Order: sequence, then C-alpha cells, then structure tokens
Amino acid sequence: MSKLFAKKQLSVLLAEAGESEKGLKRTLGAGSLIALGIGAIIGAGLFVRTAAAAGQHAGPAVTISFIIAAIGCALAGLCYAEFASMIPIAGSAYTYSYATLGEFIAWIIGWDLVLEYALGAATVAIGWSQYLNKLLTNVFGITIPYEWCHSPFETSDAGVTGIMNLPSVFILLALTMLLIRGTQGSAIVNNIIVITKVAIVLLFIFLGWKFINPVNHTPFTIPATAGTVKMHNGQIVDYSNFWNHGWAGVLRGAGVVFFAFIGFDAVSTAAQETKNPKKNMPIGILVSLAICTLLYILFSFVLTGIAPFQDFLKAGGEASVAYAIDTYMPGYGWLSTFITVAILAGFSSVILVMLLGQTRVFYSMSNDGLVPSVFAKLHPKYRTPYRSQWMFFGFTTLFAAFIPDNVVGDMTSIGTLFAFVLVCIGVIVMRKSNPDLPRAFKTPMVPFVPLLGAAFCLTMIISLGIENWARLFVWLGIGFIIYFGYSVKHSKARKALDN
Repeated sequence: MSKLFAKKQLSVLLAEAGESEKGLKRTLGAGSLIALGIGAIIGAGLFVRTAAAAGQHAGPAVTISFIIAAIGCALAGLCYAEFASMIPIAGSAYTYSYATLGEFIAWIIGWDLVLEYALGAATVAIGWSQYLNKLLTNVFGITIPYEWCHSPFETSDAGVTGIMNLPSVFILLALTMLLIRGTQGSAIVNNIIVITKVAIVLLFIFLGWKFINPVNHTPFTIPATAGTVKMHNGQIVDYSNFWNHGWAGVLRGAGVVFFAFIGFDAVSTAAQETKNPKKNMPIGILVSLAICTLLYILFSFVLTGIAPFQDFLKAGGEASVAYAIDTYMPGYGWLSTFITVAILAGFSSVILVMLLGQTRVFYSMSNDGLVPSVFAKLHPKYRTPYRSQWMFFGFTTLFAAFIPDNVVGDMTSIGTLFAFVLVCIGVIVMRKSNPDLPRAFKTPMVPFVPLLGAAFCLTMIISLGIENWARLFVWLGIGFIIYFGYSVKHSKARKALDN
C-alpha cells in the first residue's frame, strides 16, 4: 500500500527543473504565458458555451454563472500558482499530485488530464471545421461537401452521410507541426491570434451595447413557468426541470460555461519551458484568468441583452453569436463575418495549447517511468517531444475525424474540475509536509482558500450529471489497467523505495 502512494521527492523534481542541454528549452516569458493563457481560455467556451448555458439553464443570469465558475477557477488558480512557483516543471496537476498525494493519485490525474486535453482538442477541432465551412460559404460561396466535413455517424437532412471530417484533421496537423518546431514559434503565432480575437470580442461588446433590449434581461433568471422550447436539432428543453431554471439553472450554467475557463491550467504545463518560472508562472496564470473573466462577463451580458435566451436554442445553435448579430443588429452583417474569423482564431489557439498540454503531461509521466520512454524522446534540433506529439495527433484525429462532437459532452469540464480539486487539496498537504520549502508565491489564507476552491469545483461537478461521471469512470478504468499492467513495474519512485 505504501508503494501505491509513493511520493516523488521534491529534490528530484527541482533537479529536473534545472536548465540542461538535454532538457526542454526555456523560451517563454510572463507576456507569452499570459497570451498563452488567454489563447487557451477564449475560444469555444465564449463563442459557443455562453449561448448554450443561457438558452438551456441560466438565461441572462449566465453572467452570474460565469462569476461562479471564475471564483472556482480563481481559488484553484491561487493553488496552481503556488505549486508552479515551487515546482517549476512540466506536468501541471500531475506533477503536483505526485509530490503531495502519491503516485496512484498522480496517475489518476495524469490520465484524466490526457483525456481533457485530447478530447478537448478534438471537440474544438470539430467546431473549427464547422465554422470554416460557414466562413467559406458566406465570403467565397464555397461549401465543403457534407460527407467530408462530418463523421460517419452524422447524416444531413438530405440523407447524405458523413465520411470523414477533413478540415478538423487539417487544423490538428498544422498545429502539431508548429508545436514540433518549438514553443517559441508557437507562442509568436498564438500572440497574433490572441490579439485578433480579443480585439473582435471588444468590438462586439462596444458595438452591441447600444442594441441591448432591457426586456431580454427581465426576468434575469429563467422562471419555472417558462414552458418548453424545441431546439434546432429537434431536442425539447423543459424549463420546469430543476436544473433548467432559477438559481439551480445558474449553477448548472456555471458547470457548462466552466469549459470556457479550461486553459489557464495548461499554462502550468509549460513551466519547464519558462524563463524565471517562480515569478512568471503565477503572473501568467492569474493575469490571464482575470482578463478573460472580465471579457466573459461583459460579452455574456451584451449577448443575452441583444437576443432572447430562447433564440439561442431555436435558431442560433453553435453560431448563436453570428445569429444574434444578423437578426438583432441591422447594418452590422460585416461584424458577423468578423466574429466567425474570431471564432476560428480562438478555436485554433485553444487547440494549440491543448496539444501542447497533453504531450507535456505524458513527457513528465514518461520521465517517471509510468508510460513508455518514447513519450519523452526530444527532437534533436527543436528539443520538443516530437514523437509524443505525432502519437497524440493520431489519437486526437480519430475522435475529430470520425466521432461527432456531442459524444464528448461535458467530459472535458468534469476532468478539469477533478484536477482542480486535487490541486487544492495538495496545497494543504504540502503546507503540512514541507512547511519550510521556499515559495515564490503563497496561496493566501490556507486552508480556507484551498478548501473553498475544492468546494466550488465539487459543486460544479455535481451539477454536470451522472452521465458524465459514467464516461469518466470508463476512461479511468482503462487507465487502471495500464497502471497495474505497466506502470507499477517501471515506476522510478517505486524502484527508489526498493533501494
């Protein structure tokens, strides 16, 4: 049992964090980390999940849902910042859990993070494909044939069945090749994307403010008597359901829009490629989170003020933002096109950071002996885990090309929330077990802040429903088979206990 919870020694972790000719190259400063965080956070969540949460659960009070989700993220972010400044090494919550809660818990969270990043990247890539087709149709009059931009499990109204989602494969391939060349070049491209989409988000807020109709914000939460609404895909939403109205709906909305905040934790996976990580990691995590929270609140307030929340289900669908502009902002059709461009840019940067995050987690797990050494092999020139990057490209592509996005559901959110809970608990454990360890950044009011952060995240997990728990348990079951079949025999921490 003691080996099951063997901890990785901090002295070993800090030695691995040191600069080495064989290690990952440190190229990222605080500015690049902030841009990396914003690039990961602003994307599918803002442009898609906002309308979904408002239409199905929270109504105009989705702004409060964002605040609730942001509080949970901020509390967890304070814990992430302490760990990142104390253990500046690749691996994110996996590495932190290994040092505080032991190997078995670290494996669970590492395996969980792979699911978060891989399926998250696949889901966003599918959305990227759909919006690319919309842009090509609106601007150039070109439409990608249905069968080549949908999975084999999807059929159009005309009876055409999908074969393969080629645009999603294209964007995954392009960003994989970019990451293999190194994080510095990737960060430059990401910075350009971030500037573009943030500018367009601000433009929507500024121009849309004068089109806000106060009637759409009254009542602010959905009443239980709102009846039912038929979605664009034929599904019926009943607002009398406990999780679809009132403050329960606001809480469920927080669990839905939490997807919009996924990404700031990915900043910590680049700790080993960061210059002066003890200073720059906390700045990158917390500043990117603060900027995005403010933008989310303003964006959701304007969007729900422009259009009635039911419209996001009946007609808007995934393109609800563009629909609201076209329908309720006469004379601003050009902004709808700009928003589509911002969505494509936002999706691209989210995919970029998720592809970066998943390989860096497996890089750390490989160095610990928990997965084969191939995942830690670095490119002789670019010093990036290129073989791992190609393997994950293949794995992610299987989902993006051949599986519909609705199959994944909220699995990405539930996986990330689970990681946040463990990180919050880990801070408390580390304060007890290593109170004198130097910390460039300290989480305030321990254990109150970590416990509150864990409570917020657990509450959002409960609101996501039993179906997502079932999917998570299936994935963890596969992970247990690998752990007990391979990892326990090759674990370096276990071998250290035997010596």
